[in-house]
Amino acid sequence: MARKKIALIGGGQIGGVLAQLIALKQLGDVVLFDVVEDMPQGKTLDIAEAARVDGFDVRVTGTNSYSDIKGSDIVIVTAGLPRKPGMSRDDLLVTNAKIMKAVAEGVRDNTPNAIVIIISNPLDAMVTLFKKISGFPTNRVLGQAGVLDSSRFATFIAWELGVSVKDVNAMVLGGHGDTMVPLVRYANVNGIPAMELIERKYNDKAKAKEVMNAMVERTKMAGGEVVKLLKTGSAFYSPAASAIAMTEAIIYDEKRVLPTCAYL
Repeated sequence: MARKKIALIGGGQIGGVLAQLIALKQLGDVVLFDVVEDMPQGKTLDIAEAARVDGFDVRVTGTNSYSDIKGSDIVIVTAGLPRKPGMSRDDLLVTNAKIMKAVAEGVRDNTPNAIVIIISNPLDAMVTLFKKISGFPTNRVLGQAGVLDSSRFATFIAWELGVSVKDVNAMVLGGHGDTMVPLVRYANVNGIPAMELIERKYNDKAKAKEVMNAMVERTKMAGGEVVKLLKTGSAFYSPAASAIAMTEAIIYDEKRVLPTCAYL
């Protein structure tokens, strides 16, 4: 079976981490595109030169031309400005919409059969814009949102209860921002409702509700919390890891049930 080809549009922090993770997991050959001359070539050369050490054998190349993404099976879009302290995702709309228009045209004209995963913010608007400009069907334009938000929610629950995050099941639906909806009722630790365990911990239902509400709010503001701490950009490790989970589900046809952003 031929190796998959995965194109990454945007060579910033997330794009670089994505390229490395795809190579390490050997999900397919990587093409990293960016408009900044020589930058994607430099990042991918750095990753490729670690192949012998890390034990992977896939092609990792950088480019400034959309023509090099031809034949890609999956395209992951990270292009756009990141948030800075004090900014909401919506503050990026005007600038990133212009970038997304060019990206949608470049992808449409060069790899029209690809499945597209979008990470760029504001996510819901970027998914809608890409879908309309590209003309791609709804089932081939997905936004990475709920996978990351769910992971953040599960992490906070695990920290609160002192359990392994591997045993926490939590899901967040809705928009990638203030409108997201962490599903408190369905959050559990290996089948035991998280609220029940928190109530046992504090022996106080009111306190347990207060603690859960705080975790819900922290989940909604988690991206901003990272931005505030970094001061110069936004989260990049966790968004990349979440997009990789989606990519693996697609490549290996894993039949996963993952919350995503899609135009309906």
